[in-house]
Amino acid sequence: MSLWAATEAAAATGGTNTQDWQASGVSIDTRTLQPGDLFVALKDVRDGHDFVAQALAKGAAAALVSHVPEDVDPDAPLLIVKDVLPALEALGHAARARTEARVVAVTGSVGKTSTKDMLRTVLTGQGRTHAAEASYNNHWGVPLTLARMPVDTEFAVIEIGMNHPGEIAPLSRMARPHVAIVTTVAPAHLEAFENIEGIAHEKASIFEGLEPGGTAIINGDVSTAAILGDTAARHAETVVSFGNNSGVDWHLTEVHVHSTSTVAKAETDGSQVLFKVGTPGAHFAVNALAVLAAVDAMGADRDLAVADLGRWHPPSGRGTHETLLLDVADETLTILLIDDAFNANPASMKASLDVLVETKPEDDIGRVAAGRRIAVLGDMLELGVEETALHAELADLPAMQALDIVHCVGPRMRALYEALPERQRGIWVETAEELATRTARLIDAGDVILVKGSKGSKVSLVVAALRRAARGGTREEEDV
Repeated sequence: MSLWAATEAAAATGGTNTQDWQASGVSIDTRTLQPGDLFVALKDVRDGHDFVAQALAKGAAAALVSHVPEDVDPDAPLLIVKDVLPALEALGHAARARTEARVVAVTGSVGKTSTKDMLRTVLTGQGRTHAAEASYNNHWGVPLTLARMPVDTEFAVIEIGMNHPGEIAPLSRMARPHVAIVTTVAPAHLEAFENIEGIAHEKASIFEGLEPGGTAIINGDVSTAAILGDTAARHAETVVSFGNNSGVDWHLTEVHVHSTSTVAKAETDGSQVLFKVGTPGAHFAVNALAVLAAVDAMGADRDLAVADLGRWHPPSGRGTHETLLLDVADETLTILLIDDAFNANPASMKASLDVLVETKPEDDIGRVAAGRRIAVLGDMLELGVEETALHAELADLPAMQALDIVHCVGPRMRALYEALPERQRGIWVETAEELATRTARLIDAGDVILVKGSKGSKVSLVVAALRRAARGGTREEEDV
């Protein structure tokens, strides 16, 4: 099925084709490119023009370029434009304009990717659904997601992120959502903002792109809820709030966290909604409220969405639970790994530590009689001048008191290590590579281990080392 014809793409971008072509997808990476894709030669860490020849050799239908690379035949299938990134944005605009899909956009300091993935899960059962891959939520990720959207899409889920002021509104205007969600506002990217209120204003700017008659969905628990509400009221026909606060439109009344799922009850419009999320974590139940509110706003079936929500699991690195077998000869010798190594800020740290505390270790199966709750915590990045204090303050979290051992990774996490009582201090290391070489000696059968940190802290290396230490392999936890 054709996604882009040469003439249509040229009309959208103002470019010139060297020959006719038909593309079935759009790619910016030769490692994941599929035959028939339009390869977009973006300039990022590397110049995509250096990979055009490789893309064509792998079967790309054509390449979107600003010039003909030296190692490419001028007669090769190329769409030549003035500048590649604006051309990709133009493709995104054109893709959005040609579809009749109902679009929901998601942002937030914490939880936007999991909320996006929940929406994808519940909407897929109700129509042809298109959603962003991974965390494609920035200045190239949003237009790429839109450019990949088929014409016959019925529901689209667009994730929008930011690192600096002024980034969200233009991306929202490109996505033109019918529904926009702010999952929460928390200290993240503080080095680019003066305070939490500045972050709230930036997150609230997602409502500037709403289509006429649109719905804004806001977290009513956050201290900056008034900022979100004021901006939402200026741009949305309907404003819906959610959270634990009894005054919100979607009120979470009960949460029960189990080993592999979370069961919750909510009230809205005088009715009760009972639902399950297929992973442990009270914070996932809060995000699920935003999902169900969006389902209502998009005219989808709430009951079907509730049924499908129970089979959702977070993507790898965002809170997935895995049982690792330590000895192939004895299936009782296991540890439980909570892999949350993709992102971190104070709010998401608290949520992940709460999950760790709710997860029970197994006693009497390892060298140490009592199973332990162990946290491996990497630096939280982009927190600005308050970063040292924000790391140290993690020691005061109620969940921290219930942990047996805390290993700290990175120069910023030194502040937490020094704030911890002696009984909880594990190892502090400058880099994740150092801890990864010692991982096997830090664990015992029956332990529950959380690995959490910003992507740049590279604590995913510790996750990989733990998996290697599981000589018998791994098995993902099954939902019950």
